[in-house]
Amino acid sequence: MTVQIAILGASGFVGGELLRLCVGHPDFAPVRLFGDSQAGAAIDKAHPHLALAYPGMRFETYEESALDGIDLVFAALPHGASQAIAGTIIDRDIAFVDLGADFRLRDPAVYETWYGEPHRAPDLLGHFVYGIPEIARAEIAKTRCVAAAGCYPTATILALKPLVDAGLIDPKSIIVDAASGVSGAGRGLKESTHFNAIAESYSAYGLVSHRHTAEMEASLGATVLFTPHLAPMNRGILATCYGTATGPMAADAPLEALRAAYADEPFVHVSETPPSTKWTLGSNAAHITARYDPRTGRVLAISAIDNLVKGAAGQMIQCANIMLGLDETAGLGTCGVHP
Repeated sequence: MTVQIAILGASGFVGGELLRLCVGHPDFAPVRLFGDSQAGAAIDKAHPHLALAYPGMRFETYEESALDGIDLVFAALPHGASQAIAGTIIDRDIAFVDLGADFRLRDPAVYETWYGEPHRAPDLLGHFVYGIPEIARAEIAKTRCVAAAGCYPTATILALKPLVDAGLIDPKSIIVDAASGVSGAGRGLKESTHFNAIAESYSAYGLVSHRHTAEMEASLGATVLFTPHLAPMNRGILATCYGTATGPMAADAPLEALRAAYADEPFVHVSETPPSTKWTLGSNAAHITARYDPRTGRVLAISAIDNLVKGAAGQMIQCANIMLGLDETAGLGTCGVHP
């Protein structure tokens, strides 16, 4: 089975990661690569590391007719952009995995609250399943449209959801401090992400209003105070999460809850050892640990992922594999690059 793929936003960091992962996928063939800002340019102009994998291929401008013969669309576009094109993809019954925030939230009023503008395609929201396979595998298998989760929510939800579901922490008490590599800000040049601004620095941003908070709260059924940080590294997310314990418990009870929840998951590693982002580099793995602190009566959970893989392109491919009935692990690695 060869799946003909179109990638919207192919010239960005996530687009490049999708292309890199598709090289090792036995069934995926990227054939239409849309990148309006790079239209006409060879793939290796934006992604020189892919020169040998995609010789002769060029970016092109998106047109509806270019979807003829396409089996699967990956969209890695800025928020708001997918609302204008999703209807066409759905009408054509093309499998669709969208990384943008446009269809992650079920309630258009919640979208407007966090994104500051009305949703322009609220009638399409019901077509999409929120895409974290470890949480919604059965629903993903039944749909044709997946809204892949954001990178911060993926790390956070994987660390916390088994603990909330097991009743170990008060869902109204959750605090999340998470740090991301600079690639999470996208390829576009910004003063805040220049080398001189990032190197040897560590900063918080999006205080009390970061948009990913809405995804965390919706998936966890919780109230979350989320503070993102920018770390001086290219890739990775480390999410450190806290919640008030619902009562006394064994120190390893949260860790055992995670082990039970993810015992059969191919991409989640639960361990006593506090995780490092470097362990996940280039892989679709999530490394997680948790503890109960009897002194403070709080539960601590920590999660590490690669923001461009499990937090973006890898998760998109994992969702697509499930949706199309393929081997869920196809094209995806569990081992990071180290050192």
